[in-house]
Amino acid sequence: MRIFLIVLTLGTAALPLVAAERFEISFPKESSAAPLDGRVMLAISTTENPEPRFQISFTAGTQQAFGVDVEGLAPGAAAVVDATTLGYPRDSLKDIPAGDYYVQAVLNIYETFQLANGHTVKLPPDKGEGQHWRSKPGNLFSKTQKLHLDAAADQTIRLSLTEKVPGVPPADPDTKWVKHLKIRSELLSRFWGRPVELGAVLLLPDGWDDHPAAHYPLIVYQSHFNRGLGMGFSSVPGRDAGYKFYQDWTAGRMPRVIVMTIQHPTPYFDDSYAVNSANAGPYGDAITQELIPYVEKTFRGIGQGWARAVYGGSTGGWEALASQVFYPDFYNGAYVFCPDVVDFRAYMTMNLYEDKNAYWVEGPFARVPRPAMRQADGMVLSTMEQMNRFELVQGTRSRSGEQLDAWQAYFSSVGEDGYPQPVFDKRTGEIDHKVAEYWMEHYDLTHIMQRDWKTLGPKLAGKLHVCVGDADSFYLDRAVHLLHDFMETTTNPYYRGTFDFGQRKPHCYAGDFDPKVGMHQHYLPEMVKHMEETAPNGADVSSWKY
Repeated sequence: MRIFLIVLTLGTAALPLVAAERFEISFPKESSAAPLDGRVMLAISTTENPEPRFQISFTAGTQQAFGVDVEGLAPGAAAVVDATTLGYPRDSLKDIPAGDYYVQAVLNIYETFQLANGHTVKLPPDKGEGQHWRSKPGNLFSKTQKLHLDAAADQTIRLSLTEKVPGVPPADPDTKWVKHLKIRSELLSRFWGRPVELGAVLLLPDGWDDHPAAHYPLIVYQSHFNRGLGMGFSSVPGRDAGYKFYQDWTAGRMPRVIVMTIQHPTPYFDDSYAVNSANAGPYGDAITQELIPYVEKTFRGIGQGWARAVYGGSTGGWEALASQVFYPDFYNGAYVFCPDVVDFRAYMTMNLYEDKNAYWVEGPFARVPRPAMRQADGMVLSTMEQMNRFELVQGTRSRSGEQLDAWQAYFSSVGEDGYPQPVFDKRTGEIDHKVAEYWMEHYDLTHIMQRDWKTLGPKLAGKLHVCVGDADSFYLDRAVHLLHDFMETTTNPYYRGTFDFGQRKPHCYAGDFDPKVGMHQHYLPEMVKHMEETAPNGADVSSWKY
């Protein structure tokens, strides 16, 4: 025992003193008298405008960020960011070159949820902003300061979160054409253990007020969270497609249908992916059993499956396809543009079922980083490791509010800690194939249709229409090709749908149509034509035609 103590003392005395730069971030009692949970973000920027908190992205143009979790952080107590704190894109404070920078800190505040599954979790609730820590009402932040940073200096920099993000402004008022509504979802409120609302913004057809006996088809436009209609519908005169859409709609040159966008942000992302999820709750059922029936009853929808269609791009494209697959009788057509990953054998640039690592293509003596984002000409802009570390710095346990964490939150089972099971390790990239198998059985849309084609096929034939650029920015075309390969093998029945692969087109390709016409003007008549051709005998195909 004595020898051990002597060796330890001599070893410690021999270590040189090392200078260390660190940040201490706190909030005054004027900002909050109560202790707070959340994620403290530190942004370091080479430019002042916009504020550093708005300059963090996963591409090469990003500024620097660090993040640290806090629980029960009391007023005046400090969250510490030092050389051991993980950052993006540089790993550590010690990797930041000495120089002058603009610095800002933010506290993304978490709340405690007592879930119906028995777990207690701490998550950032949406506050009407669409789930963004930079702009979430009530979040605390510091004023931007210009500081000289030097990792070799023995200095402590103290930042005070004296500012608070204001509430979102009120939504635009209703008009003759555009209506806003919210309903309490009993299904979601039970899951989350607190009141949860679903919102919708509606575009009503020409003549809706003047024809009270008319009932209308409903078309759901899926997209990311938007406080308004989110379709570029604009009454402001101009040459853009939004004003042309407004002119065509209000002049009666469009089919007389109700178009609906959905507001369904969760604590994990700006929307729910419109599915039932072990971690986020039964959003698929809430939308189809609560929200849409309410809309159709209130605004005179026909209220039958033959008279509904769904469309959207990117996240909305995946949601459109998933809605049609999971609720095959509820919708009569899915128009799917540049969808998120529809086949996890091509999860961007990896095969979740066979590959060992999400970040590297590995051989016996070398490894190559997997890309995550590219230009249409093939130039790589970001890697899978970079994209994931960008998310990890913003939040642990799927709480970053970013894309890959959102997929994990919605597609994974619940872990022992109550948070989503990681499908791969965010630091090493090692894939958990057991979790991937859960994804396959519940959310791999190609696998589900292939597995269940005997029962799904008769309900989906003629309803699926998919567009994607074959140079999709996030490599999403790889999964669509696998879906197409399967669809071409279908029999009893043959799928009778369409695929459009835009040559050298990046993300958000939505088909080869005249841009002067506009996407909505191009596809809405096609949807209605399909409804009319497949309407059952005795269906109302006339009251909405005047």
